[in-house]
Amino acid sequence: MNEILTFWAQWLRPSAGLPTVQWSLLLAVAALTGYLFQRHVGLPKVVGYSLVGTVAGLAGFSGAVWPLQGIGLFLLELGMAIVLFECGGRTPLRWFRHNPMVLVQSIAESALTYFAVYWVLLWLDVPERAAIPLALVALAASPAVLTRVVADTQAAGPVTERAIVLATLSTLYALTLGSAHAELINRSSVTLVDRLSPVLVVLGVSILVAAVLALVLRSALRIMSPTSENTSMLLLALVAAATTVAAHMGGSAPLAALLAGMLIKQMHPRPWAWPRQLGSASSMLTMLMFVLVSTVAAQADWNAPVVGVVLALILVRLLAKAVGVGLGNVGSGASWRQALWVGMAMTPMSAIALLIASQFAMASPSTGHLIAGVALPAILLMEVLGAILATVAIYRTGESSKPWWAALARNRQGGDSNGA
Repeated sequence: MNEILTFWAQWLRPSAGLPTVQWSLLLAVAALTGYLFQRHVGLPKVVGYSLVGTVAGLAGFSGAVWPLQGIGLFLLELGMAIVLFECGGRTPLRWFRHNPMVLVQSIAESALTYFAVYWVLLWLDVPERAAIPLALVALAASPAVLTRVVADTQAAGPVTERAIVLATLSTLYALTLGSAHAELINRSSVTLVDRLSPVLVVLGVSILVAAVLALVLRSALRIMSPTSENTSMLLLALVAAATTVAAHMGGSAPLAALLAGMLIKQMHPRPWAWPRQLGSASSMLTMLMFVLVSTVAAQADWNAPVVGVVLALILVRLLAKAVGVGLGNVGSGASWRQALWVGMAMTPMSAIALLIASQFAMASPSTGHLIAGVALPAILLMEVLGAILATVAIYRTGESSKPWWAALARNRQGGDSNGA
């Protein structure tokens, strides 16, 4: 593939640069593949996006580098920030006051996932300096994948909403602890104060940026309609600015966007109309995020010795998520069957996990190499497999608008009639 790109570079001189052409064509193929997967296979578009990125990464596509940096890192953070802002807007804090067991359920599944993965990795002789970061990577579910699956399946119901909320909360924990631990990874001896200081800095900066963003948007909503496309453009611009500022000041850009969404929900509790108005810009960013994640993850050093470690991490993570949700299910208002499907819906890994792994790789190249060797293959597999498992969970709960075979038949009939 590199030879083809070199040949292109000899005669193609686009004004925006050759990487722009490469990414444009790659995204065009991803959009087509995602559409075909949903229409003719019945799987969510994200599966098609991820497979296109995987093929590009395995073929040696040079448009994405590891560890993430520059414009690639910014676009990934911006895409995550938009998704997490919307997820934060779907997370009413009043819910936890009326049903505190949901918060207990979240803490139980996150803690069990972290410790289970950590102990299994130590048992497999993974050094502790790599086992802790890998456990933090495994902690994060993927609200981005889950929300795309929900949108493509047109799902709504208690299992869907609880899975999104629990995935969002696990992301909050993972971003806070992961960003903080990246500051400590090179220290040989760490006291309790040393561990708490980075956590407080990440949280403090993120909360500050989130508060400013929420207040500005709240002020804008006093004079602008949430259904206006100008309000959506204002939202995108402000989130982009907050993404840059939060990362520069030592906070977490996606975490700041998530907290801002929660704050806006508290100040403006009415259902939002503007996510529907974000339209093509948000969809393009989301698709780019999935393609970028799979392209980068596919460029990992695939080798036989780590296969067992990767599979063990994935299996233990799946079991820990399910058991953790089940343990915290008592008194949460959900049945045991619903708890099982919630746990399955939380299995995807994607951009959040990749960002956390990239932070460790930048902080310590030597340890980062060990982390990437396990984390990148696991992220790649669970972006695709996790999306499929989440789709199965949603269909099995009956919260999709139609069974998948009926939706697939309807899509094919629609395609035949349109072709006629």
